[in-house]
Amino acid sequence: MNKYSLSALVAAGMLVGGLSTGSASAADLGGNCCADLEERIAELEATTARKGNRKVSLTVSGWVGQQVMWWDDGVESNAYVTGLGSTLNSHFKFTGQAQISPGWSAGYVIHVEANDSDSLTIDQISQHNPSALGANGAYAVQLLQSYWFIKSDRLGKVGVGLQSSASDNAAILVDGSGSLVPANWVMFDYNNFIIRDKATGNFSALRWGGTAGSCFDGGGTGGDCFGAPRDSVRYDSPTFGGFSVSASWGEDDFWDVSGRYSGEFNGFKLAAAVAYSQFSQDFFAQNLNDNRWVDYFQLGAYVEHVPTGLWLYGAYGHVDPNGVTLDTLDVNGAIVAGGNARSAGDTYYIKGGLRERWTPLGHTVLYGEYEKFSRANPDALVNLGLQASSHLWGLGVVQEIDAAAMSLWISYRHVSADVSGVGCTNGAAAGAGLSAGCGTDDFQYVKAGALINF
Repeated sequence: MNKYSLSALVAAGMLVGGLSTGSASAADLGGNCCADLEERIAELEATTARKGNRKVSLTVSGWVGQQVMWWDDGVESNAYVTGLGSTLNSHFKFTGQAQISPGWSAGYVIHVEANDSDSLTIDQISQHNPSALGANGAYAVQLLQSYWFIKSDRLGKVGVGLQSSASDNAAILVDGSGSLVPANWVMFDYNNFIIRDKATGNFSALRWGGTAGSCFDGGGTGGDCFGAPRDSVRYDSPTFGGFSVSASWGEDDFWDVSGRYSGEFNGFKLAAAVAYSQFSQDFFAQNLNDNRWVDYFQLGAYVEHVPTGLWLYGAYGHVDPNGVTLDTLDVNGAIVAGGNARSAGDTYYIKGGLRERWTPLGHTVLYGEYEKFSRANPDALVNLGLQASSHLWGLGVVQEIDAAAMSLWISYRHVSADVSGVGCTNGAAAGAGLSAGCGTDDFQYVKAGALINF
C-alpha cells in the first residue's frame, strides 16, 4: 500500500484504540466508521501516482523553467517569454527500478519534454507571427528518452533504447557552479535570430547559429555538436576512485566513448570529462557514398575552492569533417572544385566566478563568461566564398532557493560576428544579403528566469 494508505490505517488504529477506552456512546458509530474510513482511503489513493505492480518502483520527477528575454539586434528590440531551449525545457520523467538479486537490478526511463516558445528556434519573425511557431518546433511535446537497463554493482550498466549517448553533453555536465542552465556553450537563446547587415540594417540570409560553425548534421549547436538523445546501446562502468567510463553505439552509424572524474582534495572540488564521437556521412544527405566519418572531440573541467567559493569552468570542442570537400570560389568568383572548403572548427568556452551562501535562502552565484567559435563553414557560406566566426561575453547572477528546489537568474550577453572571405570583395556576399565588406550588427540580450525542480 502507498504511504497515504498506510497513514490512514495508522490513524484508523489510533481511532479504534480511542473508541475502546472512550464513552459508551462511541459504540453507536457501529459499522459506518469503517465504511467512511475505507472511502477516505480510496479517495487518497485516487490522488496518487499508481504503478502497475508491486515489484518495480515508480518515481516522477522533472522541472519547469521559463524566462523573460529582452533583445536588441542593432535595428529592432523586443521582449519575449520563452522556454529554456530543447533538452532544457520543462519536462517530466518516469523512472523505475527493481532488484533482481543482490547486486543486480533492472529498470526503465521515460523522459518527455514540453517545448513552448523554444529559445533555440525563435527569431525576430516567429514571435511576431505566432502561427510560425509550429513550423519552428515550438509548442510541442517530444520524447527525449525511452529505454530499459540492466545494472550490476560490480560490472556496470547496459541501456537499450532512446537515450543520451556516452558523449552527450559530456563537457557541459561537469559544471558544478550552479550556473549551468542560464550560461553554457550551446546557443540556446540566440541560435536562430537573423543577423542584420550593418550598412543597410536589413536582414541577411545568415543566422547566428551559422557563425558558430557547422556540426555537419551531427545534431546540437554551438559547441555541443553531438548533443541530442538517439537510439543506441550504451554501457556505463562502475565508479572507481572517482573515475568512470562510458561507450555507446547506434545505427546508421555512430559510436562514442567518454571518461569522467570527480573528487575533492584539500578543499578543492574537481570534475572533468573527455569524449570522442564519430558519426557517418549518411547524416549529410549530400548523396556522397564515400563512407567518410565526422569526428567530434570535447573536453570540460571544473574546479572550485570550497572555503572561498571561487570557481572556474572551461570547455573545448573540435569538429572535423574528415576531409569532406565542397566547391568553393576563387578570388574572381569562379567555382573551384575540390577546394576543401569544409574545414574543421573549434569552440572555446570559459566561465568563472564566486559561489557563496550570503542568505539563508541558498547559495548566490556570480559569474562572467567568454566564448569563441572558429570556422567550420556550413554550405551556405562555402558556396559564396565566405567564412564566419563569432564570440560572446556575458555576466550574470543566480540565486538558489533550497527550500523550493529552485534557481532564479538574471544575465546579460553580447554577441559579435566576423564574416570574411573573397565573397566580401567580389560581390558574392550579396547572395547572403550582406553589403561589401560583410559588416554585421552585434546582438545583445538580457534574460531573467527561474527553474523549479519536482
